[in-house]
Amino acid sequence: MARGTAYAGDFLRGRRRPVRKDEREDLDIVEAAILTLLALIIGFTFSMAVTRYDQRKNYEEAEANAIGTEYVRADLLPATDAMSVRDFLRRYLDQRIASYLSREEREIGQTDIESAKLEAALWSAILPAANARPTPVTALVVSGMNDVLNSQSRTQAAWWNRIPVAAWGLMGLIAIASNLLLGYGERRKGALLLLVLPAVVAISFLLIADIDSPRGGIIRVLPHSLIALSHSIKAQ
Repeated sequence: MARGTAYAGDFLRGRRRPVRKDEREDLDIVEAAILTLLALIIGFTFSMAVTRYDQRKNYEEAEANAIGTEYVRADLLPATDAMSVRDFLRRYLDQRIASYLSREEREIGQTDIESAKLEAALWSAILPAANARPTPVTALVVSGMNDVLNSQSRTQAAWWNRIPVAAWGLMGLIAIASNLLLGYGERRKGALLLLVLPAVVAISFLLIADIDSPRGGIIRVLPHSLIALSHSIKAQ
């Protein structure tokens, strides 16, 4: 689309009279200004995408830490309750890994349902001990379980936090205007320069969209910390 816009500007220039010398300076100023604005918008949007990507990585690590800590704290519960909590935590960990790796809507929905059921089961598993022995030690286990559940909620919120559609629309409009002006102000007909800006803009848009997409594309947040925790638990 950007390439077509650049050639459309070149076509309009060919259909009208050539740009006069006294108009060329004003056209160059406007073209430089809008290209600078496009570069700033792309830079800010790229920064937004990278920040959100880093946030999703940090929350994945926080999830693994919360689950691993609660798995250890289960020792503070009575033996029967501790065994039940650990079993639920292992199953919950597998579901969280599957949630990160899922791409299809059906798989995502299924893992979300299973995770919600296991969260309820985890909370129910510590309630008997918490009610029977309301001590600071038991409160530590309850606090750890609360961290496990909250970490999943923060992760989900981070995955929903995407670049606004309005930002994409503004960036697209500025890119179209930039290519149109570039084509209109080009001095040589059919110059290779008309291909450079559209290609750079398209690559930038693709990279930003890839980073901003939690599940699609090449650059994704993989559950390395959760997988490492799963292997450590199974090794025990």
